[in-house]
Amino acid sequence: MAVHESVVVMNGTQISYIGHDCEDIPQFIGERYGRQARRLDLSFNQLRSLAGLKAFGELEELIVDNNLLGNDLRLPRLPHLHTLTLNKNQLTDIEALLEHLADVTPSLEYLSLLGNEACPNQLVSLDKDEDDYQRYRYFVLHKLTGLKFLDTRKVTRRERAEAETRGSFMKVVKPKSDTDSGDPRNDSATLPYTPLPRGSKDPKNHKGVFARSRYVYYGKHSEGNRFIRNDQL
Repeated sequence: MAVHESVVVMNGTQISYIGHDCEDIPQFIGERYGRQARRLDLSFNQLRSLAGLKAFGELEELIVDNNLLGNDLRLPRLPHLHTLTLNKNQLTDIEALLEHLADVTPSLEYLSLLGNEACPNQLVSLDKDEDDYQRYRYFVLHKLTGLKFLDTRKVTRRERAEAETRGSFMKVVKPKSDTDSGDPRNDSATLPYTPLPRGSKDPKNHKGVFARSRYVYYGKHSEGNRFIRNDQL
């Protein structure tokens, strides 16, 4: 797709190239504006790569919201970058992203990842809650110790202390489904769930069965841990 310089908006050291459906940063933008740019806004495109940022070595702020950036995202080393917003992209691997940013953006102070699966909140998944989001914040702050703002919130002293002591254990991961395990013993796809032992599932088998159930329910809001007294039976 042919691109003309007239679509680039320049205001001093601020460069904007918004809403042009490009998959890569046009080469002429780096050649023409790379050395002088301190703030670059590439929002609302179709970007899948940021390789063109190599020409922007003095960049301090980068906005790439509403693009198609995924887990293969790679930034060149940007030693002066203090602000990075990656809202509404296709990022799912939070640990790999944070390790990369720690390596190439040593001055980063503000990061926003809202709208990505890597940022667990109700914007992307209704089964996430504030506890999930808070654990994510601790994990991010554990990896990027210099952050002052994360998403829409200022980093608090309490969060920083918690991240230092327990942040490494706060990674939010998806449980692996039984159907993905490749275990031939898994029959959950063909048999309805029952908490009873396997031998009791045969409808022709009427004899009693005594065994330890292999199903344990760990629910976030479970009330299954209450004690039942003999007089309540």
